[in-house]
Amino acid sequence: MHRGAIPGSSGSVHPLRLSADPALRARCAEVVSFDAELFRLVEDLFASMYAAHGVGLAANQIGAPVRVFVYDCPDDEDRRHLGHVINPRLVEAGGVIVRGPESCLSLPGAEAAVERHDRAVVEGRDKAGTPVRIEGTGFFARCLQHECDHLDGRVYTDRLTGPRRRRALRAVRRTAALDARR
Repeated sequence: MHRGAIPGSSGSVHPLRLSADPALRARCAEVVSFDAELFRLVEDLFASMYAAHGVGLAANQIGAPVRVFVYDCPDDEDRRHLGHVINPRLVEAGGVIVRGPESCLSLPGAEAAVERHDRAVVEGRDKAGTPVRIEGTGFFARCLQHECDHLDGRVYTDRLTGPRRRRALRAVRRTAALDARR
């Protein structure tokens, strides 16, 4: 990708892995080669995220079991945050805990109020191997935590309990059943 190109413009759209797929439940491996294949994966992640109208996408959601995610996400002040992280580590999650709406491209049809910290800091590398530090607040902090969870084999419904968890999982099953009939 040349400088100034739109992220994902040279990528391919991949089908998303859905709730029952074991790829979503496995911890992803560290990236060890910062090469053309990694550049292609980042482009494919952006293309797939945009095609699905998402604000973040982890590599395992398209079947690549490595620690990479992309984002194009606003914060609570509607400032746009655009980028990618290789081998991300959530190094800080703090501030107040906010219960807010959350959904997932891999769990279509479901949304639930999930408790997340209002501030998050992720460290990792960019696709060239340069260290990056991303700080987010509000909705963007929620996105960073959500994508890091994906790479650890977790989905947001794992953070729910009781009736909220049952309702969200029921909505996922209902959407899956409707999709199967089509």
